[in-house]
Amino acid sequence: MADPAALGEAVTRLADLARPLRPEYVIAAEARGFLLGPPLALELGAGFVLARKPGKLPYDTVAAEYALEYGSDQLELHTDAVAHGARVLVHDDLLATGGTASALCRLVEQVGGTVAGCGFLIELGFLGGREQLRGHEVHALLRYDG
Repeated sequence: MADPAALGEAVTRLADLARPLRPEYVIAAEARGFLLGPPLALELGAGFVLARKPGKLPYDTVAAEYALEYGSDQLELHTDAVAHGARVLVHDDLLATGGTASALCRLVEQVGGTVAGCGFLIELGFLGGREQLRGHEVHALLRYDG
């Protein structure tokens, strides 16, 4: 991330993976997904949607809970964040157990959007996160299996 050329290359390659999905929006979760989500949305010519921790958004929201190694957490999304039927790319910088990305998918669907696919900078394949995203196309720029 500290190297501008590598950062630019990562965003370009993530966009190349996502472009065939034709997303109209990119959604990412607070805070990790905010690092590459906005530049990825710009590269794709898409809007960027914020999913935040409970109580941070000022308008009517929907919520999705997800499991953590040590408990659970929740994300919220404005009810009007995504146009009905719009194609949304779920983005996070890391796919580990899949809980956060799965919650993002549920949020998109709750507000009437369509999950076009899921894209990640890094996937920790040995943690099985893809299983949580069954039924959705999943891409990762880097994958670590061990």
